[in-house]
Amino acid sequence: MINTEFIEYIKCDDTDVYENEPMNLHTSFRIGGNAECFCEVKNKNALSNVMKTCKKYNIPYFILGLGSNLLVSDNGIKGVVIKLGGDFTKITLLESDKNIVKCGAGVTLAGLCVFARNESLGGMEFAWGIPGSVGGAVYMNAGAYGGEIKDVVISSEYMDSDGNIKSFSGDELDFSYRHSAYSDSNYVITDVTFKLEPKSQAEICSRMDELMNRRKTKQPLNRPSAGSVFKRPEGYFAAALIESCGLKGFSIGDAQVSEKHSGFIINNGNATAKDVKQLIEHIKKVVKEQTGVELCCEIKYIE
Repeated sequence: MINTEFIEYIKCDDTDVYENEPMNLHTSFRIGGNAECFCEVKNKNALSNVMKTCKKYNIPYFILGLGSNLLVSDNGIKGVVIKLGGDFTKITLLESDKNIVKCGAGVTLAGLCVFARNESLGGMEFAWGIPGSVGGAVYMNAGAYGGEIKDVVISSEYMDSDGNIKSFSGDELDFSYRHSAYSDSNYVITDVTFKLEPKSQAEICSRMDELMNRRKTKQPLNRPSAGSVFKRPEGYFAAALIESCGLKGFSIGDAQVSEKHSGFIINNGNATAKDVKQLIEHIKKVVKEQTGVELCCEIKYIE
C-alpha cells in the first residue's frame, strides 16, 4: 500500500510525483482509470531511488513508454507508474563511429527517425509512424513493413530491481517476433545503441513519406487505438481472418473493430477497458470457431 512515507522517499528534484493520475491521459486508447502513483524520473539516480523504494515497500511498478500498446483497467493501476523523462530522452552519436546512435529509452521512435534522417543515417525508416518509445519498441521488438528493431539494435542497457545497471548485446537480446530478453521481466531499459548506415536524406525522406502515406491510407489514425490488436498467426493475417468472419465494424459499447483496418480496435468516444476486453474475447471466439485459428492478443492489459 502506498503511503505518505513512501511518497516522501521518492520525491526529489529529479522526480515528479503525482497521486491518482488519470491514465486515459497517457495512453493512445484514451482509456483507463487512475494510477495510484505516477512519477516521471529524469535520470538513472532518480530511477534507482524509485525502484529501490518500491522493492523496500513491496510495491509493484510499471514502466510507461508512450502508452501506445496498452489497455489500462477501468479501475486504474495499483502501485507506481514510472515514466522516463529528462536524460532518458537524449540522443547522441558515438564520437568514434558516426554510424552508431545511442539514445535513452524515453526517446520517441518518431524522434529517433527524425534524428537519423537529419544525420543522413538509414535503417530506421520502417519505424516512421510507429507510435511508441524506443524502450517499448525494444521490449517487444516492434516492427512494420519488413523491418524490425532487431535489425538495427546492437546493445541495450537496463536497470534491475536493485538499481544495478547491466546490459544485453547481440544474441543476449533474444529477439524474435514481438519478443525480446525483456519480455515478461522486471528490468527497465534505460539506453539503446543502434548501428545505422549512411544514406542520402532524399532517399530516407522518400521512404519515410511512402510508409506514412501507406499508414494513413490503411490505418484508422483519426481514432484512438492501441495499434494492431493481435499478433500475426503463422500462415495468416489477423485482419483478414477477422474480416472474413464478418466482424469488420462490429462493436461492443464504444469499442469497435475498425471499418478501415480489421486488425485495429478503435475507441469511438467513451469506450471502457471492459468494452475492449469483451470485444477482444468475442473476436477470438468467433475466429476460432469459424477458422480454427487461435488469435493471440498483442496489447498489454494493465491493472
